[in-house]
Amino acid sequence: MSYVQQNQTSQGGSETFNPKPYPMTITLSLPCTHSFFVSPSTNRFRFRTQASVLSPNPLPVQNPSLSKTRVIVIGAGLAGLAAAIRLNSENIPFLLVEASDAVGGRVRTDVVDGFLLDRGFQIFITAYPEAQKLLDYQALDLQKFYSGARIFYNGEFHTVADPLRHFWDSLLSLTNPIGSIFDKLLIGSTRIQVLSKSDEEILGAEEVPTINLLKRIGFSDSIIDRFFRPFFGGIFFDTELETTSRLFDFIFKCLALGNNTLPLKGIQAIPEQLAAKLPSDSILLNSKVVSIDFSDSETPIVRLQSGEVLRSELGVILAVEEPEAVKLLARRSRRVQKKPVRSTVCVYFSTERDQIPVRDPVLFLNGSGKGIVNNMFFATNVAPSYGPPDEALVSVSLIGLFDDVSDEELVAKVVEELSGWFGNSIVSSWKHLRTYRVGFAQPNQCPPTDLVKDPRIEPGLFVCGDYLTSATFDGALVSGRRAVEALLRDRSFSRV
Repeated sequence: MSYVQQNQTSQGGSETFNPKPYPMTITLSLPCTHSFFVSPSTNRFRFRTQASVLSPNPLPVQNPSLSKTRVIVIGAGLAGLAAAIRLNSENIPFLLVEASDAVGGRVRTDVVDGFLLDRGFQIFITAYPEAQKLLDYQALDLQKFYSGARIFYNGEFHTVADPLRHFWDSLLSLTNPIGSIFDKLLIGSTRIQVLSKSDEEILGAEEVPTINLLKRIGFSDSIIDRFFRPFFGGIFFDTELETTSRLFDFIFKCLALGNNTLPLKGIQAIPEQLAAKLPSDSILLNSKVVSIDFSDSETPIVRLQSGEVLRSELGVILAVEEPEAVKLLARRSRRVQKKPVRSTVCVYFSTERDQIPVRDPVLFLNGSGKGIVNNMFFATNVAPSYGPPDEALVSVSLIGLFDDVSDEELVAKVVEELSGWFGNSIVSSWKHLRTYRVGFAQPNQCPPTDLVKDPRIEPGLFVCGDYLTSATFDGALVSGRRAVEALLRDRSFSRV
């Protein structure tokens, strides 16, 4: 299961732009977002730096009137949108600059043959504290997953359930081979432990790799391999479970307090709701930033691929993905991306709704330790709106990019593997819709980590994104707010 705050992509692009012979200088005061791009090919999308496609509900924000502004925000993913909302709440004029054709960054949804295809496997946890402050859950019409999972092991499916929400299911699962009875009691005690801590305590605690934490708690190899690796490995895109124990505890706490959900209109409904809080002329789409420079100005100069030059009065907030931020800040910051990023592949299929083997809104995990599938689910069981009437949407997630395997080979391997789960007569009728290869799905958050990084690069220049906090939807939102708060502190001190 992956919570991809999937997340904003880099601002690069393969589109051809014709720069103006004489660059135009514009003085601005608005926030920008990072861009998320997709390279379309037949049934295949790679997340690169170029314009995205097929937004189910594109926002009517294209070319705002470029007036004098105070803050520029680069990147309209969750972090950039959160920064813009915070600036707007302070009545600070801003421009939000986005390289792609819509807001959302990595949190995007495409419409294909009447199906809603989220770009990568993404689930929204309702207990995210920052999200609760910014989002209207009722308007999102969140559709719930079953609180637990069904695990494929030794040729059969076995249930792991939340005992507080599915007591009888959890009772019946006590003796199944997905861990011992003691393991399942340990899950309960771990839940109590994380619920007793504040988020600040969790994110600032001493850390070890998650795998070390699980072994230290006393979990057996059987439950680690059959449940924790596919479940939390799907969240972190890290089946080795090397991700920091801080993130494990934070996610574990959120899972205990909230529900796993999908918005009725797709995961992109989340950034679109955030964007709807902003002035309609404050978002500049299809505008790739190529450099951030200082001249004789106290604040950075932002140069667009089109040739325009944007100037801010108070500062610039860079809200793009970590790899793109490293490129844009190469001459301004010592921050270097040293850890390999987390990648994933998501393969979508369609089938007749009356031909699927289950009707439950449950996540299936691969607990066998074999094959390439990490997890899968029938999306229309969770949210019927994800497909046309009488048709079902199948979402299958793999960990890694599988660059050496063609799309055709990958689809064939997935079909073969899942035929062993559900039977060839069922899976052979599935129609392949699209394959998403997400090169940057999440930042790598193996220890050592600093989940409260200072967003200030230098006076007038700030950064935000999930790589600065926790690699979650919530972390991206928190980082956007913190960047604005740092900018406000910086400017208040400069006036003293």
